[in-house]
Amino acid sequence: MQEVKDNHTSSPKKPMIVYYLLALVVIMLLNALFFPSMTSKRVTEVSYDKFLSMLNSGKITEVALEQSDGQLVFTTKDGNTLSYYKTGIWPGDGQRLLNQLRADPKVHFSAKIPTQTNPLLNFVLTWILPFVIFLLIGELLSKWMLKRMGGQFPGGLENAMSFGKSGAKVYVEDAQTGVIFADVAGQDEAKESLKEVVDFLHVPAKYADIGAKLPKGVLLVGPPGTGKTLLAKAVAGEAGVPFFSISGSEFVEMFVGMGAAKIRDLFKQANEKAPCIVFIDEIDTIGKKRGDGGLAGNDEREQTLNQLLAEMDGFDARKGVVLLAATNRPDSLDPALLRPGRFDRRVRVDLPDLKGREDILKVHAKEVKVGPDTDFNAIARATVGASGADLANILNEAALRAVRMGRKSITQDDLEESVETVIAGAQRKSAVISEEEKKIVAYHETGHALVAAKQTNSAPVTKITIIPRTSGALGYTMQVDEGERNLMSLSELKNKIATLTGGRAAEELIFGGENITTGASNDIEQATKLARAMITRYGMSSEFGMVALETVQNQYLGGDASLACSAETAAKVDEKVVAFVKESHEKALGILRDNEAKLHELAKYLLEKETITGEEFMKILNRP
Repeated sequence: MQEVKDNHTSSPKKPMIVYYLLALVVIMLLNALFFPSMTSKRVTEVSYDKFLSMLNSGKITEVALEQSDGQLVFTTKDGNTLSYYKTGIWPGDGQRLLNQLRADPKVHFSAKIPTQTNPLLNFVLTWILPFVIFLLIGELLSKWMLKRMGGQFPGGLENAMSFGKSGAKVYVEDAQTGVIFADVAGQDEAKESLKEVVDFLHVPAKYADIGAKLPKGVLLVGPPGTGKTLLAKAVAGEAGVPFFSISGSEFVEMFVGMGAAKIRDLFKQANEKAPCIVFIDEIDTIGKKRGDGGLAGNDEREQTLNQLLAEMDGFDARKGVVLLAATNRPDSLDPALLRPGRFDRRVRVDLPDLKGREDILKVHAKEVKVGPDTDFNAIARATVGASGADLANILNEAALRAVRMGRKSITQDDLEESVETVIAGAQRKSAVISEEEKKIVAYHETGHALVAAKQTNSAPVTKITIIPRTSGALGYTMQVDEGERNLMSLSELKNKIATLTGGRAAEELIFGGENITTGASNDIEQATKLARAMITRYGMSSEFGMVALETVQNQYLGGDASLACSAETAAKVDEKVVAFVKESHEKALGILRDNEAKLHELAKYLLEKETITGEEFMKILNRP
């Protein structure tokens, strides 16, 4: 897609100084045409002979000497009309002339003869002209500052006069740089839902013949980083129509009514360029439920939302104007925005599955040099729950590591290390850890791995390390499922809790209950959270059965959970959670007691190597 500037904001604006100069010319013309009686008196220069003739005839009434040029300025009076004249003094005739002027009773001497000036012209020269000069200097200074600051004023001062303009970026079709569906991987279902919109924009007659109407609005919902914005650009790229892109936060204004004015301007531009696509990112900024605890009943945000609702009702879908919006908080949107006739279709853009993650890695791998030994399937299996943005970051981290290591292409080691960097942070090679602490960490991580390996329904261990990471972890055990898992049984969840408690169980078994450490804090948090979800959300307790005791909000932003039960029930839930975790902890202790010799052997090997693979771990574990 090639970005072009908005017609409403890109037209060259004339400098303000031009308008002030035009106003000054108009004032001068008004002064000359409509106030002729107020114009300045014209001073006529005459010869010295003519001056003497006027003096002898008694017409001169007042005379003054101009010290600057040594000339005489005098006036004559004919009835009520005064005339102004100027003449030079003949050399050597000064004294005689002075005596003659003194002898004439009609002549008065003045220091300076004041000329009658125009009040309007005096106002222009005294007030307007200095103001224009001041504006001219300000214009030159502003251009100089704009050049020094890289072409943009801080705080958007250059747009101070563009009130009510939407400010949307407009893209047009460009086959060289455009985004199409082939550039979007891992979202096959979402692409299928959006291809219908593209087909309608290409062949509207096919749908008009049967009476079908294009959906006015399509809402893309999903977690951050899954490619909602990229999908919207791909729809415009496939359809080959103008694409208006704007963020919901750009409609939030300090002055009431300005957001609504921007909405009107956006839809006006869209109707002029129809067929086209309008994309509003993070629409929850302006589309939140009304009356949701706000202090004002008619604030700026509500006016903006009301205008958006009115515009969606007003525009004709047959023109080919499609409104796309993206959000990761669909539960906070106003119901009026989601009813049929506005956002008719909701498209889920979920986290990619195993095949989707592999496809995303392959798409991003086209932009970097990848070695022949890379296995994207293995990386996809190790990144369960990663979004498209996360996978792009992993590939970029691998490329950066390859450069640091002096290689020309990315290897499998680079990819695996980048996965660990994104998950647990970079290695802290400079961290100083005592031998005693390294021994505790080795037994802790071996305890996790041993409990996981001895349970039938646990994911296989792929890597164990005791190298500290920048996230604060002193070591970790990586488990990777062979395939994609969408459901987990009760026994699998219990095994997972037992694996989480395996580290603390190993510390208790080897070093004694009095010497347990703080290293299990993250394990305890995850085990408690999982045990509580089994009771309150998954209905896996005999005491409460299939009763929802917890509500989840913002499922795409971490899923904040809150109990929806009485205090007495919450206390019983806490007791059940403790029982679940305690039961799994006892199971982990039993497994480690039965395999204590292997625990010592594996921990000793891990202390020597610091990092061991899953194959090495299983080889030692299965060795007699």
